[in-house]
Amino acid sequence: MMIARWTCEAKFGMKSEALKLLKEWQEQIGAQVGIETAHIRTITGSVGANEAAIQDEFEINNLAELDDVFTKLAGVKMHAEWGKKMNEVIVSGSTYWEVFRVVE
Repeated sequence: MMIARWTCEAKFGMKSEALKLLKEWQEQIGAQVGIETAHIRTITGSVGANEAAIQDEFEINNLAELDDVFTKLAGVKMHAEWGKKMNEVIVSGSTYWEVFRVVE
C-alpha cells in the first residue's frame, strides 16, 4: 500500500477558501476519477509547520493506480475550471505530489 499526497500553500488570508475548494474537488472531481471521499484525508500546518500548507492524501495500491487517476483527470472538464479557481487562492508554484510507501 502507498499514500499519494498533494501539497499546496494557501495565500495569506485564503486558507479557508482553499480548503473549501479542496472539499469541492474531493466531492465533485475526485469521485469522478475513482477517489472515494471517505478515503481522503486533508491536513494543514499547525505547530512547527508552515501554517499555509495544505495536504490532501489518499491510499493507493500502486503507482499504476495513481497514473490511472491522472489519466482520468485529464478528461474531466470541471478539473480545469476548478484549477483556475484554486489558482486564485494558492501560491503559484507551491503544488507538488509525493508518494509514500506504507511499512507494515
